[in-house]
Amino acid sequence: MKAIHIICAVIGGAIAGAAVGLLVAPETGEDTRKKILEVLREKGIRLKKDKMEELVDEIEDHIENVL
Repeated sequence: MKAIHIICAVIGGAIAGAAVGLLVAPETGEDTRKKILEVLREKGIRLKKDKMEELVDEIEDHIENVL
């Protein structure tokens, strides 16, 4: 396998794992989204609430397609 394929697989697996972890977390979705927004703000990334919900929906759809 090429190194780029391995790197992409690792990154994809990490993203999918994080998404599944967020979706099955014991906290409510609203609390989780607030925490994600806080982390993104600390890193200088600004997302509006509606954009965050679009991102969550997109991740959820992707996970449903994979499973």
